[in-house]
Amino acid sequence: MSRVCTQALSFELRAGETLLEGLERTGHHVEYQCRSGYCGTCRTTLLSGNVNYQSTPLAFVAAGEILPCCARPNGEVVLDIDAEAIKKQA
Repeated sequence: MSRVCTQALSFELRAGETLLEGLERTGHHVEYQCRSGYCGTCRTTLLSGNVNYQSTPLAFVAAGEILPCCARPNGEVVLDIDAEAIKKQA
């Protein structure tokens, strides 16, 4: 099981869950369009850790960025997502 940390909280991903699915389940708001790595709308900064993709995303991903819609972490990852902004949206 992989642990995901943001600026204010951490959580465990469930078996088979993508980062986007785990983020949504825990109340994080991440913009997305395709859920399969085509558009790049969900592009997020990866502060530490590593992720894998079942297939190489078609959207451009710069060094230090990931696409949560189709990424699965290898162990613990830390993402640059502001949890305070999430609380305000709720």
